[in-house]
Amino acid sequence: MALISQIYVPYSRHDMNIQYKLQRYGTDKLTARSYNGMGLELKELKIQQHHGQLFHGGGKRKNSLYHKGKCNLLVVAASPPTEDVAVISEPLTKEDLVAYLASGCKPKEKWRIGTEHEKFGFQQTTLQPMKYEQISELLQGMAERFSWDKVMEGDFIIGLKQDKQSISLEPGGQFELSGAPLETLHQTCAEVNSHLYQVKAVAEEMGLGFLGIGFHPKWAVKDIPIMPKGRYDIMRNYMPKVGSLGLDMMFRTCTVQVNLDFSSEVDMVRKFRVGLALQPIATALFANSPFTEGKPNGFLSYRSHIWTDTDNNRCGMLPFVFDDTFGFESYVDYALDVPMYFVYRNKKYVDCSGMSFKDFMKGKLPSLPGEFPNLNDWENHLTTIFPEVRLKRYLEMRGADGGPWRRLCALPALWVGLLYDETSLQSALDITKDWTQEEMQMLRNKVGDVLLMKCYVDSYIDYLVPKMGLKTPFRDSLLRHVAEDILQLAKVLRQRKDF
Repeated sequence: MALISQIYVPYSRHDMNIQYKLQRYGTDKLTARSYNGMGLELKELKIQQHHGQLFHGGGKRKNSLYHKGKCNLLVVAASPPTEDVAVISEPLTKEDLVAYLASGCKPKEKWRIGTEHEKFGFQQTTLQPMKYEQISELLQGMAERFSWDKVMEGDFIIGLKQDKQSISLEPGGQFELSGAPLETLHQTCAEVNSHLYQVKAVAEEMGLGFLGIGFHPKWAVKDIPIMPKGRYDIMRNYMPKVGSLGLDMMFRTCTVQVNLDFSSEVDMVRKFRVGLALQPIATALFANSPFTEGKPNGFLSYRSHIWTDTDNNRCGMLPFVFDDTFGFESYVDYALDVPMYFVYRNKKYVDCSGMSFKDFMKGKLPSLPGEFPNLNDWENHLTTIFPEVRLKRYLEMRGADGGPWRRLCALPALWVGLLYDETSLQSALDITKDWTQEEMQMLRNKVGDVLLMKCYVDSYIDYLVPKMGLKTPFRDSLLRHVAEDILQLAKVLRQRKDF
């Protein structure tokens, strides 16, 4: 996903350290209200840009600068040029990284809903994938007709931005909308509909169409055009070293995800646990990738299966989230152990694949000896971690296949209903509280251990939730019956119309 160029004015590391120490030593748990009481206002970070204000809501970080008139379209560079970021007086510490995540805490009235989705573009006459030249023309057309600002990487247009929304390109040209942080599900659905209307209006005139599905149903990796983005070149070279399906993930998958807020560390932990435990149910409900290269592949969600052999160092279910000691610091420890992909310096991506962010913090990164990271580098690193639920300064629910527009609206409705209503959240915790790590991992990967499942499975075959969906055996029943209970919980908030 494109990161918009920005120049930070330095904020006080001292304030962040105070906040971290309060959280760890002086108060039981960290809350947005405690920030305000201290006058630190860290929940928004109040980071200023030389030319405008940055927004930090439930969705992705966006630049607020935007001129409505077509004659005043902005052109911005992709990815933060960290050599232009304010000079760091001393190296980052782990406390800084913890405080960065904790700064996402906000009171409930500030909670927002951020939806992201990807889709495959194709040429209507041949069904072949869109070439970059066609994608470039499409982006240019949308910028001119609907007043989007262009996002550039060198001479290449690689995305668009408008207010707090952005459009970016995945490695194989998958077209992604990263929506604004919005207050209600109705606003989210309206945003999706508006985006699809705009894309269709320009694409149809070019003989292009789009398909909402989780895995490319027709073409092989070798047939997919490569987008001109530096970070993807590094990932493309690294992926085959750590898994057999990483290139499929990059070039042939599409997803829909929702980004949601938390009020405190305790609230983050509760939502993270429910999100992880129930992510296989979301995978089953939204399964939509049954074809590979024109033939049935034997899966309901082949996209989900792809993630099981992409890179186990940065993907999966994160069992430590269910430890009694889990919190922001635990996630930082995990993220620091995930191998790096890159660092952005001198307007170029420096290949740091497989290297250690811990070494970077010591100034011992082999690709950049003597250099130290800043918070932009940390933020970039967090985007290269791909678990089923991902923590930034908000939580990302990442387990669903891409699909048609109704499903793009349904996924945020599911997770908002479960996580933004206290009664539903507690009920979901009660349902999953006695699920073992083995059961949750089984739901993610395989069903076949007769002793564990207490059910008969013919010939001890390894079944996958991606293969069987809601028919996956679970305890004395099927996953479908758990899903029915979960859906009833998710309806409560919708009926009250709070979001």
